[in-house]
Amino acid sequence: MTLPHPLRRALLAGALASLAACAVQRPFNPLQESPAMTDRKTQVRALLKSIETGDAAPVAVIDPHRYTQHNLAIADGLAGFGAALAALPPGSARVNTVRVFQDGDYVFAHTDYDFFGPKIGFDIFRFDAASGRIVEHWDNLQPKPAQPNPSGRRMTDGPSQAADLAHTAANKALVRAFVDDILVNGRMERLASYFDGDRYLQHNPQIADGLSGLGAALKAMAAAGVTMRYDRIHAVLGEGNFVLVVSEGQFGGQPTSFYDLFRVEHGQIAEHWDVIEPIAPRAEWKHGNGKFDF
Repeated sequence: MTLPHPLRRALLAGALASLAACAVQRPFNPLQESPAMTDRKTQVRALLKSIETGDAAPVAVIDPHRYTQHNLAIADGLAGFGAALAALPPGSARVNTVRVFQDGDYVFAHTDYDFFGPKIGFDIFRFDAASGRIVEHWDNLQPKPAQPNPSGRRMTDGPSQAADLAHTAANKALVRAFVDDILVNGRMERLASYFDGDRYLQHNPQIADGLSGLGAALKAMAAAGVTMRYDRIHAVLGEGNFVLVVSEGQFGGQPTSFYDLFRVEHGQIAEHWDVIEPIAPRAEWKHGNGKFDF
């Protein structure tokens, strides 16, 4: 008999709580408890999908003794994850992971969610090299707009498979330099050197394609008195021609977390997706791990 999704998700939340309790009672033995060594990207897809389906099996990839949470609205450990799932309205969760990439022990995913409302999110998971289990999680979530951007693009459409794998390091260096030059330090005279003219595809919900679209959006923001500032790069992760940059700054005067995904083509930036999330005041944090701390 197949259980309805809400009941399966409730059982999953209970299973997470039980695993967390067991972690306190007995030591971790990786030889006994490690999941089968399968592709880490596949494991992450299955884990995220379990939010929708309630399937408890994918949760075995999480180390219940060491799972550190950086989503500030969810309490630390497996118990916090279970509590968040239990709070979901019955039958409401939907998960469509569009693209997944791996950089060493890190796997990062771009997902179209319905999780307490429609959202687009980036998730980053860190695997422990010895045990093969997930020990840490970061994310950024933004409400999903109902309409496409001025160029007709949505926040998750476009290419999803990494290419140019031999140039991962060079692509990461290029994107880091762009974010540092333009977004952090405002060296706008270098902007055009990172792009092939106006051949630049944009998925930000408010900005049109090309450097002309970016310039028009920045001009409109300035006219409206809206400021955007990047202060610090926390992480740069990449696989082939896709590079994700995690940064911290301010948007409209509010502390903000920026997750920017870039696709590189022939040594220049060809496409951009992002998720922008305000950083909650410290008094509202459910743990002391911080939003970043890579």
